[in-house]
Amino acid sequence: MVGGNKIEVLRGVDLKVAHGERVFLCGPSGAGKTTLLYVLGGLEKPDSGEVRLRGESVYGGSDSRQAVLRNRAIGYVFQNYLLLPELTALENVLLPAMIGGRTAKARARDLLGQVGLSGRLDHLPAQLSGGEQQRVAIARALINDPEVLFADEPTGNLDSKTGGEVMNLLLSVVAEAGKTLMVVTHDTRLAGRGDRMLVLRDGMLVD
Repeated sequence: MVGGNKIEVLRGVDLKVAHGERVFLCGPSGAGKTTLLYVLGGLEKPDSGEVRLRGESVYGGSDSRQAVLRNRAIGYVFQNYLLLPELTALENVLLPAMIGGRTAKARARDLLGQVGLSGRLDHLPAQLSGGEQQRVAIARALINDPEVLFADEPTGNLDSKTGGEVMNLLLSVVAEAGKTLMVVTHDTRLAGRGDRMLVLRDGMLVD
């Protein structure tokens, strides 16, 4: 609602993503890309329609049940990294596992090794470059071995060289782990590296 008026952000979106598929979502600013990503990822409940993962409703059941599904089945990578500044790289990666009541220090170390940060485990975010922080965020998104990763402009705060490296890494680790990936990006060149590119305009998917 804006000024008492209802704003319709998404309109008639009908989308199916196959397991292991890498989908890139493009479109102009204000088209609803991030909203769609949040709706699909269980972060923003739609006013109508439904979202299903493995045939199971993402927004069905209690709030606690929805939280468990998000924690275990879905991973997120955000443009601004969203690392906790007082935690080390290792502790940031461990956070989703701790929230889920699991101990996963060995896996966290392995994931940080996979993203090239074996020597940065005890560094705070302020001691890491932007590219390194996004690598930590990718490792964090994978800690609970989710089925789907959602990435919202994961290279948006990085220069083109670092952004390309981060995208290479994201595609590599997703392919190796057999995950489904959906990425929001303004960069159609990067989007061309996925299995499918979708364009959202005025809240609708267009050809």
